[in-house]
Amino acid sequence: MKFGVLVFPGSNCDHDTFHVISEVAHQPVTFLWHDADDLAGVDAVLVPGGFAYGDYLRTGAIARFSPVMQAVQRFAAGGGLVLGICNGFQILTEAGLLPGALMRNAGLKYICKQVHLRVETADSPFTNQLARGDVLRIPIGHMEGNYFCTQDELHQLETEDRIAFRYATPGGEITPEANPNGSLSNIAGILNAKRNVLGMMPHPDRSSEQLLGSSDGWKIFASMVEALATH
Repeated sequence: MKFGVLVFPGSNCDHDTFHVISEVAHQPVTFLWHDADDLAGVDAVLVPGGFAYGDYLRTGAIARFSPVMQAVQRFAAGGGLVLGICNGFQILTEAGLLPGALMRNAGLKYICKQVHLRVETADSPFTNQLARGDVLRIPIGHMEGNYFCTQDELHQLETEDRIAFRYATPGGEITPEANPNGSLSNIAGILNAKRNVLGMMPHPDRSSEQLLGSSDGWKIFASMVEALATH
């Protein structure tokens, strides 16, 4: 299997993500530059955090038009695995690969801290090494992480079991106090209808080794490796 990590002008978590795949997962991985028009035969795409194109206009608004994202859209339509982290999540919503949008945090401040996530579904290539109800400790670092969608879209996400993670207390309770950014229904990560695209605001790339304070994020990458290995 082979992973590809997208690189946009302004990406700053591309090397973190690359490191997890190469040094923790011990899998082949390559960087994919923003102006590439193909994905070099990769089996999974990682859209990392950062500030693609400086987050001008709106987070992800320019990146969605890059040649590499046109290739990612075709890849996802064909069933390829795509994980968007933080800015990557924002880009995936702008590109129409996931519903909704990421708005300014409710407090209008940049937030960088450890949070807790409750796993809402184990039925995906990104969560098959987890169990519903598991609580993960993973950091966030964002200004526009406030997830919003229409009530119809929210109903669809809920009825189709497409909410992957919710912000929670350490004990797994979904409370307003556990919500760091005002996200609708405490949503921290969602899946597309085909379940092969995941977007999440917290950073599993920054929590895949115990040296970083938590290795809970590794389980998401391990799930991807397992999904690719069994297919």
